[in-house]
Amino acid sequence: MVAVSQDLSELEKQVILVLQRDLDIIGRPFLELAEQLGVSEEEFLAVLQGLVAKGYIRRFGATLRHQLSGYGANALVTWAVPTEELRRVGQHLSRHQAVTHCYHREPAPEWPYNLYTMLHGKDTGEIELLAAKLASEVGIRDYEILFSDTELKKTTMRYFQEENPD
Repeated sequence: MVAVSQDLSELEKQVILVLQRDLDIIGRPFLELAEQLGVSEEEFLAVLQGLVAKGYIRRFGATLRHQLSGYGANALVTWAVPTEELRRVGQHLSRHQAVTHCYHREPAPEWPYNLYTMLHGKDTGEIELLAAKLASEVGIRDYEILFSDTELKKTTMRYFQEENPD
């Protein structure tokens, strides 16, 4: 990591550092971050776009803490989907607002499931109804619902150490 950090300007490092923190839910979060660094929002976004163009940042996404947002149940739903149907089924499932992850994996010899979705609901009953509804919509009857019992880890990656962490 030392070689990478030497390739970055001080401003690029500072942009990465502030992006490691949780963003406030406000209309223009990047304006607030830019002001913290003493630069304009335009300059902040230009640096961010440059980091993406150089490949230092590949993706930027939100981590939702479901329990704090009113979702009492989470489940991984595994689907056995014929290979020729994967794209259609995956695209359909991923469009649903209760689905936060949808991905394909090759099935194991004793595990026939090859498409995985993460569903969130108020309770287990809501997830069971939703999975049945989605199964009907895509025409897939072979699926398993694996409910989450405990959230073990949900943290943000840290690339630079803050001198005075909050």
